[in-house]
Amino acid sequence: MPAVEVDSLVRRFGPVTAVDGATFACEAGAVTCVLGPNGAGKTTTIECLEGLQRPDGGRVRVLGADPWRADADHRARVGVMLQDGGLPQSVRPIVLLRHIASLHAGRTRVDELVERLGIGGFAGTSIRRLSGGQRQRVALAAALVADPEVAFLDEPSAGLDPYARRDVWDLVRAAADRGCAAVVTTHSFEEAARLADRVIIMAAGRVVADGTVGQLAPDGDLEAAFFETTRTARR
Repeated sequence: MPAVEVDSLVRRFGPVTAVDGATFACEAGAVTCVLGPNGAGKTTTIECLEGLQRPDGGRVRVLGADPWRADADHRARVGVMLQDGGLPQSVRPIVLLRHIASLHAGRTRVDELVERLGIGGFAGTSIRRLSGGQRQRVALAAALVADPEVAFLDEPSAGLDPYARRDVWDLVRAAADRGCAAVVTTHSFEEAARLADRVIIMAAGRVVADGTVGQLAPDGDLEAAFFETTRTARR
C-alpha cells in the first residue's frame, strides 16, 4: 500500500474548483516532488492530506487513514512544514523543538537537526525575530524532528542561500532513505531534479504529468517539460 494516496480528489471554494479530480500516490522511502504554477491546486491538495481541509469529493489516505478523521496516534507519525511556517512566535527555536520531541515516544533528532541546520547560531532568539530563512530552518526541523513516516514539506528551501539549500536537500534525502515518504511542494526545477524519485505536475487542479525526472524530461530539461505540459493543460 502506498504511504499516500490521492484518488479523484475534488476541493471547491464556492464557485471555484481548486482541485478537480487529482489522482496520484507516494511511496515510502521516496521523495515525491509536486510542481505546478500558482493556483494549480498543490497547496490545497497537500492540506487535504494533512487533514487541514476536508475534500468535497474523491478520496485521500495517509498511512491507510483518512487524515480528516485521524487520531493523535496517526498525526504523531506525520511531519508537516506549512507554507507560512505555522510556528509559535514567542518561543525560542530549541525550546520549541524539544517540546515537539517530548510529544513523541520514538526516536527524535533535536541535536542532529540543530547542528545540521545551523539553528544553534540563533537559538537564543524568539521565532518572531528570526529572518525568513531562519524560520524556514526551524519549520523544517519541526517537521522532521520525530523521524516521521510521512513528511509534507511545502517549499522547504525557499529563501535559503545555496549552502543551506544543499543541507535541506541532504536532510530530506536522508529522511527518505530511512523509509519516510517525503512529499515536497516546490517551484524550483533544480530542487525537483536533484531530489525527486518521482515528480507530480499539477495544472488547473489536475495532475497533468506523473513520473520520474527521466521519464518526464528525457533530455534532462525538466523546466522545458514543465512549461510544455502545463501550457497544453491550460489551453
